[in-house]
Amino acid sequence: MSDEIINRVENSALKQVSLDEFYPEGERVLFDVKDFLKDEIALIEKDFRLNLKEYDWSIFERKYVGIICSVDAIVPLWAFMLVATYLNPIAKKVVFGNKEALEKAIFKDVFLELDFEKYKDAAVIVKGCGKYPIPEAVVVDFSIILQDYAKSIMFGEACSAVPLYKRPK
Repeated sequence: MSDEIINRVENSALKQVSLDEFYPEGERVLFDVKDFLKDEIALIEKDFRLNLKEYDWSIFERKYVGIICSVDAIVPLWAFMLVATYLNPIAKKVVFGNKEALEKAIFKDVFLELDFEKYKDAAVIVKGCGKYPIPEAVVVDFSIILQDYAKSIMFGEACSAVPLYKRPK
């Protein structure tokens, strides 16, 4: 009898995937419009434009940026668009929204580039825990795309995977 330990999961046809594998490096930050409002409540167009023009945008270079307004103020849509015109040339990605919206947009781009054919007709386990803060919405989006390729989808670890989908025969 052999004392060799055999990893049956590695030797099986199961494909394990962690979204950590696809996590793009780069700092995620928010640009808060409230800092450019008078008393954090009113937008004065002339002042707003001048403050944006004089702002040091280089701090956002090669970063993922979400544009928000964290206070209850009426901010016209053009103001967010104007901020985006300053950020777009230097940031990796710019979106309107909080960090979760930003992460979802980042992963949308990642999934567009990902070759899902490698999951064609496979039994796939999507790992749940990872080292990066990946929002639930991103995992759901991944599973929706994966469903067009995989024979079956499970969630968790191989020893205790929760079945989610099985392609009809």
